[in-house]
This record gives sequence, structure tokens and C-alpha cells, in this order.
Amino acid sequence: MAPRPPRKGKPASRSASPRSSSRSTSGGKGSRSGSSRSSDARGGAPRSSGGRAAAPRASAGRSTGARGPRRTDGPRTAAPAKGLGGEQVEGRQAVRELLIAQKRKVREIWFAKDLDPAPILEDIEELAHAARVQILEVPRRKLEETARSEAPQGIIAFAAPLQEAPLGDLLRPRDGVAPFLVAVDGVTDPGNLGALLRCCDGAGVTGVLLPKHRTVHVTPTVAKTSAGAVEHVPMALVSGLPTAIGQMRDKGIWVVGLDDAGKDTLFGIGDLAAEGICMVLGAEGAGLSRLVRERCDTVVSIPMLGQVSSLNVSAAAALATYEVARVRLARRP
Repeated sequence: MAPRPPRKGKPASRSASPRSSSRSTSGGKGSRSGSSRSSDARGGAPRSSGGRAAAPRASAGRSTGARGPRRTDGPRTAAPAKGLGGEQVEGRQAVRELLIAQKRKVREIWFAKDLDPAPILEDIEELAHAARVQILEVPRRKLEETARSEAPQGIIAFAAPLQEAPLGDLLRPRDGVAPFLVAVDGVTDPGNLGALLRCCDGAGVTGVLLPKHRTVHVTPTVAKTSAGAVEHVPMALVSGLPTAIGQMRDKGIWVVGLDDAGKDTLFGIGDLAAEGICMVLGAEGAGLSRLVRERCDTVVSIPMLGQVSSLNVSAAAALATYEVARVRLARRP
């Protein structure tokens, strides 16, 4: 089948009640030039269109036949794979940010054959061509059987894994700005982690700490829910969060836990927000683990004025990170 002509269009721009909590109850899901695309011909190898240079790697060997039940990367209890992950990126905004960031190699991008024209798809094609990344048109069924998120939006990118940031680098000031870190204690819901990372990017967090075990890493759902923030927020994997907290305190970074057991409120941290600080967010339902809570410099809570006793971790992250950002912005010269 001959490839469809390139799309036209402009890219899309880019005090209080005694009850308090930051604990989560359950997961909230929450220079360019034109590019050519290749299509599968009768199940054979893809052909490059328009005579433009294609990436050296094509999709040969990927069957167009059925692959069994759809896989999703929902909440898990087993230990995640080594490394941050992120090799499969799904969703239009996530793929666009992957190409904009240019921080890792993108092998190829799949478009579903029946996609309607849209400015963001035109933008992805232009970015992919500039980066010499091949775009292949594949049957919708094949794409959805390969997808691991609930709604891939007709697009999947295959890339090198995300690179971990060295913890020592995150503990140092950057461009004269004191570290602003977030540590995650046992969050297993991909939607919550993705939404949390999106908050971190928006609020100017300089690094996120993820335990190697008992915490979800970067799955397709995390990348999609983060709207591409996984490409921009440095992340470090740590063997144990209590040990990492000790290292942060040794570097003069204040470690503030968010938990409904905190006697002080988040909105009273004041001067601490302007210094090196790490906000520690607990798991869905369980909150902070005992060892982590004990090693924090202080534990604060989010005032709850209604009948529901807690917020999920991504909502808590939004409040916590933007409270620190508010203080820092107010003190800028």
C-alpha cells in the first residue's frame, strides 16, 4: 500500500481543619522539516516513501498477526525491571516531547493507518524527519496489540531506555539554585507516578528519587500520563530511601515528609522551601513507611476541610511542589 501524503497544519504549542493528609487512597489516572512514513505491504517489510532518508532500522521481524490479550501496566507488587525503563512511549504529547528533548535515541515510530490529520501529528512527523527517525504506518490492530497503556492515541515510539541521573549530581546546586527534590516512597500506580512527574516538571523540581524496589518505574502509562515530563525531569534510582535521606541531610538538604500524621501543615514550612529541600511522598493507601518517616527532618500534613480524609499522591504532589515553588518565586530578586 502506498503511503499517504504528509499532513498539513501548524504544530500545537507546547488554616484549617484538624484532619490532614497527603496519603493516597487509590490511583488517579490522571529544527524541523517534513517527514515520510512507511507502510506495511501485505504483511511484508515496510517501504520508505518519498525518497527521503529512512532510519537504518526498520520494523522487520515484527509480526502483524495477533499477539494475544492486550497488556496494560497497571498497579503492581512485584519488583520492577532494572533501570528506569521508558523504552516504549505511547500517546501523542509523550512522543512529541521525546523527540523535542533529544536526550535518547529513538529507533522508530508507529502511526496507526487510520489516523485523521492533526497539527500535533504533523509536528511529530517534522521532528522525526529532522532527527532521521523512521515513521511506519501499521494496522490499528497491530498497534493496539503492542500498546501497554489504555489509550495510545494511535502512536507508539520505540526508544533507548531513560538514563538515570547520579544521586550526587542531584544533591548539588544547579546554576546557583538550591536543590528542589521529590522522593517517592512505594508508589505503585503508573497513573499516579506519571501525574506526579508532570507536577514536578511544572513546579521546577530539579530531581526525583525513586527506590529500586516497591515503586513503579517508567512504563508506557507513566510516560503518557506525564505528558512527556519523563524526558525533562532528572530521576535517580536509589537502593534504599532511608539511606538516601541520610545522604541528603549530610549535604544540608532539608527532608520534609508529607503524611497525615504530621502535626504541622505544609503551608507552614516557610524558609525551608527557599533552601535545599526534598519533599517525600508516600504510597497509595499506606503513606510514608516507618523508617522513612523517622528519618525526615519534619513531617507535615495537608489540611483537609471536607469529609474525605485524604488526597491521592499526585494531588498531594501538586500542592507540595507548588507551595515550594511559590516561596521560591516570591524570593527571587
